[in-house]
Amino acid sequence: MKKNTHPNQVECTFKCACGATFKAKSNKEEQLLEVCSECHPFYKGSQGNRKKTGKIEQFNQKYNLN
Repeated sequence: MKKNTHPNQVECTFKCACGATFKAKSNKEEQLLEVCSECHPFYKGSQGNRKKTGKIEQFNQKYNLN
């Protein structure tokens, strides 16, 4: 590998819009995030589990054909 071709990695502080912060390695010293694992609905468990039904089942339920 060639020397001096890769950017330097420094300790980076990631700041989320919800106020959470964490540290990791990056090319920049500070990064701003919109969504992190603490405020994303999938990781919080607030994302609803919807039962997926097919088109035939939806039609039968709509017109009470069961």
